[in-house]
Amino acid sequence: MGSSRSRLEGEELHGNSPTLLPRDHLSEVNKQLDQIAEHFRDARRIVALTGAGASAESGIPTFRDALTGLWARFRPEELATPEAFAAHPDRVTQWYESRRQGVLACQPNQGHSVLAAMEEWAESSGRHFSMVTQNVDGLHQRAGSRNVLELHGSLLRWRGCESGNTVQLPKKAQTEFPIRSVSGEMLRPDVVWFGEALPETVFSAALQATAQADVFLTIGTSSVVYPAAGLIDIALEAGAVTIEINPEETPFSGRVDHALALSSGRCLQGIFDRL
Repeated sequence: MGSSRSRLEGEELHGNSPTLLPRDHLSEVNKQLDQIAEHFRDARRIVALTGAGASAESGIPTFRDALTGLWARFRPEELATPEAFAAHPDRVTQWYESRRQGVLACQPNQGHSVLAAMEEWAESSGRHFSMVTQNVDGLHQRAGSRNVLELHGSLLRWRGCESGNTVQLPKKAQTEFPIRSVSGEMLRPDVVWFGEALPETVFSAALQATAQADVFLTIGTSSVVYPAAGLIDIALEAGAVTIEINPEETPFSGRVDHALALSSGRCLQGIFDRL
């Protein structure tokens, strides 16, 4: 639906003006940002899908990057599966608590803030904005986003293994493992482990929002992790204007309407400044 399927490369965006770009790229990026902003203004329903790259600017390590230091000797299957938790709940919960502490020490970045501002702009003008994320760091909510669909859960929520009730742990680091509730129930992180299905209600809402979207953005996601990556296919089939923001090329870079190989924060700011 969009007018350009070329992949534009560059370094940074400062407000409306990309910098450190060749002059021809600078002009082309500005042209694409103008077109994208026009699509936003024409849209009634907008969906944004974020992946690990959207939080990289906050210093959040990817899942595999978190396997460092004491955890470098473990494979993901030894820390992020129901079987691993059943066999070693102390080890698994200690690793997830270390990740929770790492997330709490980070702050939302420019991209998170702009997405929250986009949601406010959309809702205040009678549009609908859905924020779908594969990230488990809660930074979208901390930046002010309200309508967030967490496909993979959240490190900031834990739930009872028996009751299924969710709890928020104190910010202070936990030191006894496995972690238990006040009543003594063993807790697990409220995230999706390998071999587990996505939360049905959340994924159904994401599917519905995508199928109805006029504009669909994918931001900082590798587009190889399914079923989340399948949302892009749905958006394409539904005829939405599709926009990819990712410094790295993905399997969808040649299929979307606009592919910008730029950092998410300043690219999103460039779009928002034009609304």
